[in-house]
Amino acid sequence: MSLFNAIAVSASGLDAQRTRAELITENLANADTTRTPEGGPYKRKDAVFASQALSGSFAAALMDVAGDGPSGVSVSEITIDSTEPERRYLPGHPDADPQGYVSFPHINPAEEMVDLMSASRGYQANVAAITSVKDMIARSIDLFR
Repeated sequence: MSLFNAIAVSASGLDAQRTRAELITENLANADTTRTPEGGPYKRKDAVFASQALSGSFAAALMDVAGDGPSGVSVSEITIDSTEPERRYLPGHPDADPQGYVSFPHINPAEEMVDLMSASRGYQANVAAITSVKDMIARSIDLFR
């Protein structure tokens, strides 16, 4: 694998972790949203990662067909939580049902923050990998001077 392919792999990781972090912040921002345009409370979203073959050059495509090609990561789908919403007794709330219960999203802020820290660490790891490759390229150029 060339150094430029290593950068492409890390760049795909950066993009995937950015998407994951955006979904997590959306979940946190809507943790108390009881009414959406679709009706009912907000539903938690999560990113599902999958391996993705890198494309670009003919050599990379040939290596991919042979099974030796580099692969990155992509968001294959965004899942929406299908669990029942939490019901809280708040009879004065505008979204309360006739019994006085309000449906809230099934979002645990502590879990979301841990997931956000994990996404941030994954992003940092990909940045560190790109920085290392960039330094290797710079040192290689210095050796040829």
